[in-house]
Amino acid sequence: MFCSPETPRAPSFPFSESPRASNFCLSENSRASSFCVVEESRVLRSGVMEQVIESLLGFSDSEALDVALEQMMDRKESESSKDEFVEETLQLSSLLRESAERLARKRASFHNSVVWPLGSDLTIQVFSKLDTRSLCQAGATCSLFNKCSVDPSCYADLELTSRSPKISNATVNTMIQRAGGNLQSLRLGIISEPSETERSYGSAVDFTQRSVDSLDSWHSRRSMQGRETSVLTRTCLSSLSMDNGAIGALLKRLHLYNIERMDNASFCAALSVCPSLIDLEVLGLHIELRQALKTLSSSCRGLERLVIESAKSGRDESLKSATCAELVNGCPLISSLAIRAFKLSDQKVRILCKGFRNLRFLDLSSAYSICGLFLRSLTETESLLETLILRDCMHLKEVEVNRFLSAIHTGDLQFLRFFDISNKDGLASDDDWYNRCYTPSQEHISRVQSERPEIRIVADFPLDRSFTELEHMIDSDINSDDSAALHMSDRVSSYSIPFPSSSDSSYSNDPGSGNEDSQNAHNDLYDEFSDGNDSPYRY
Repeated sequence: MFCSPETPRAPSFPFSESPRASNFCLSENSRASSFCVVEESRVLRSGVMEQVIESLLGFSDSEALDVALEQMMDRKESESSKDEFVEETLQLSSLLRESAERLARKRASFHNSVVWPLGSDLTIQVFSKLDTRSLCQAGATCSLFNKCSVDPSCYADLELTSRSPKISNATVNTMIQRAGGNLQSLRLGIISEPSETERSYGSAVDFTQRSVDSLDSWHSRRSMQGRETSVLTRTCLSSLSMDNGAIGALLKRLHLYNIERMDNASFCAALSVCPSLIDLEVLGLHIELRQALKTLSSSCRGLERLVIESAKSGRDESLKSATCAELVNGCPLISSLAIRAFKLSDQKVRILCKGFRNLRFLDLSSAYSICGLFLRSLTETESLLETLILRDCMHLKEVEVNRFLSAIHTGDLQFLRFFDISNKDGLASDDDWYNRCYTPSQEHISRVQSERPEIRIVADFPLDRSFTELEHMIDSDINSDDSAALHMSDRVSSYSIPFPSSSDSSYSNDPGSGNEDSQNAHNDLYDEFSDGNDSPYRY
């Protein structure tokens, strides 16, 4: 009996055994088996490699090794094959050396982590006491020190100065970003050798006669610095403005040296994001004094120390009396002030001296236009001034210096401990500015030293020079573009007295220059200062 064949039915699969799920499982199984095969192959190769390396390490006969390599090379049929064999041998030796060096570094790092007695927290605290250069050197020692050296707290005080232009914008910004909100101090730029002023401050009284050639003037120091041009540009401080100024918010100390490519806008932008700044030192930057002081007045109200030196002596005439008053009102805590090589008048200096009630240090070295009238206001008030430096002030008058020394002798300025009136050009005479004094009154200095022995006086002057030499020096300072021609003129007429040049006449007739032609103008300027309430500015 025949049974009719059944109609074939489609195979039914449960959900977990669907074709797609089955294929997925098969795919996963194949991947797992492939991975196992690869892993077994890797382990096998590793075992073979270990055996080969052990055999090589146990093979210490170099002569036999040379023979074996020569025999292997001789079996090569062509010259190109022999060359390839030699190249492959060299590559293998290089690989072995690199692997051995990495292994040695790992071993050294493991040894340091075991032997080093301090934990990570204490190591970071130790590293935070290092200067930036030492910190980078320590970080390159091992991986343990490297991990500790990148902690932001280690970069709170960045010292990035050098005597040659080695540091780039990228390096500076990397260091600033590593510090983040921990940044408190930043010193940046090219520094020079100590100046003649700094070297002369060691003695109690330095009253000597020196030749002109032995003096290290501000201009010669500037030319020495100019041999090395900083590679830093205006963007070197851009990281201070990151995160809406969070990085620069806690910066307290900023020192910038001879960054010639830093412009006024970038400098003021950096100051505007540093509200906690208490110490600012800027030397050799091409910035405008007036705009810099206005930014400080509005952004850095806690400033206590300000040192700023012009890159071009006497060329910046932008400072106004109103700006001085704004600085006094905006930064009333300033106790140390140095404004060097800018054109200042006695009136502006008087505003600063009167406004800063806690002023203890004042340096106006190489300042143009100061004749010394502001010294009278210092002796008429109860000043806390301890240090006064008027070095190389071209228009400083001998009569004002002697009057100031007499006031000190009688007991004024009880806190004064240091006074510098050294001048490479001599002091100006009261009646004739071209008549220079190279031997200030020894009598006044001796009286001060006998009555006030606690005061150090530096009065360093060159030997007496002719009027022609002084004329040539002034013209070369003011008209640097014509310096070569003037030098030739000076050599031709070295024994004659030339008439004053137009540039010198304009200087001598400037009512704020300290070179008034008559005693009336001299008295008028002093009368303006005599009344303590005559200024329209608030202190």
